[in-house]
Amino acid sequence: MFNARSAAEHTLRESYGRLIALLTRRTHDLAAAEDALGDAFAIALAQWPALGVPTNPDAWLLTVARNKLRDQWRSHTLHATACDTLHALADEYVERDPALTFPDERLRLMFVCAHPAIAAAVRSPLMLQVVLGLDVARMAGAFLSSPTSLAQRLVRAKQKIKDAGIPFEVPARDELPARLQDVLDGIYVAYGTGWDDIDGTEYKYAGLTEEALQLGAAMVMLMPAAAEPLGLLALMLFCDARTAARRAASGDYVPLSEQDTREWDQNKIATADALLIKAAAIRDFGPYQLEAAIQSAHCQRRRGPPVAPAALLALYDRLVELRPSLGAWVSRASAVAAAHGVERGLAALAEIPPSLHATYQPYWALYAHLLALDEQNSAAELAFDRAIALATSASVKHYLWQRRAGLASRHSASENIGS
Repeated sequence: MFNARSAAEHTLRESYGRLIALLTRRTHDLAAAEDALGDAFAIALAQWPALGVPTNPDAWLLTVARNKLRDQWRSHTLHATACDTLHALADEYVERDPALTFPDERLRLMFVCAHPAIAAAVRSPLMLQVVLGLDVARMAGAFLSSPTSLAQRLVRAKQKIKDAGIPFEVPARDELPARLQDVLDGIYVAYGTGWDDIDGTEYKYAGLTEEALQLGAAMVMLMPAAAEPLGLLALMLFCDARTAARRAASGDYVPLSEQDTREWDQNKIATADALLIKAAAIRDFGPYQLEAAIQSAHCQRRRGPPVAPAALLALYDRLVELRPSLGAWVSRASAVAAAHGVERGLAALAEIPPSLHATYQPYWALYAHLLALDEQNSAAELAFDRAIALATSASVKHYLWQRRAGLASRHSASENIGS
């Protein structure tokens, strides 16, 4: 059972994107293809332990999924030629650029999902769902959206693909740069989604960060003359280097500022530094290179004296200028506080519209931290309550509860002294 299940999971993980692309090549119906492939996988788990793993698992899954689609079409009494069309779904891609090869098959469909006819806001979520199999609930937070809202957007996008007949074809090499940003965004969100599993409670996503690193390395191979893939890979490696330090021996969450730098992976940091230097030499500056530079500055603590707060703030200033986002604005406020004091940091946070940060947990965690430093204890307690309520990680909640409890103790002591 274990070998059969491992074989099925390996096949689905390695070939999911290619199989979906084949199943949608003529119909453009992503939802139906996903359902059919899911059914084929369930049948494989039921049959392979008894019958053995087929010689060509990809072809087996494709055939079963194709039959599922055929049955579905017949049940809806579609035109008789539909079955002929479905027979052709097992065909391989007709490459528009025969000289273009992908070092990782998953990148093919990721570039397809970045088609300019697909709404920009759903390109990255679509590739995460279709290529990596992430469910909407898992990835909604990364796009600052509710699962219901994101699910609706994806359904509409898939329907548009079907109705408009958007071609599921691999773009030519000269079309890759126009789609690059969306693909890089998808890879980085995938990395962050896996990296956030800091409690170890989501074992099924334990390999997601590694998959993202593999895709990042494949992007560098696919477009070696492009700077931003190098920047993204460097960014992920800088973050990944700190994995071991994010937990204390007790399993408690440890924030970046309190981590033991001796537990950081020096080899990954050195590799990331080399990638960042290589990207800089291309002289095509972009946001992922800038984010990698920020992470390199944080990792400077492993090498020697930390980077001056003013220098780190300058990097954040450039980031919000180049590619503003809620996360960048909140991180910049933290850098402002480090460089110019708590009051300036709070003022920077106050510049962010409430409608944007209302449900953004990092905002409330930083706000609570700065209020506590400013000895605004009552307000800090309320902010901690909000940050705790919004946190999805049990260990982060515990860390914030400890911070709040310490604050409440000091607050109570000061009141007793004054009474």
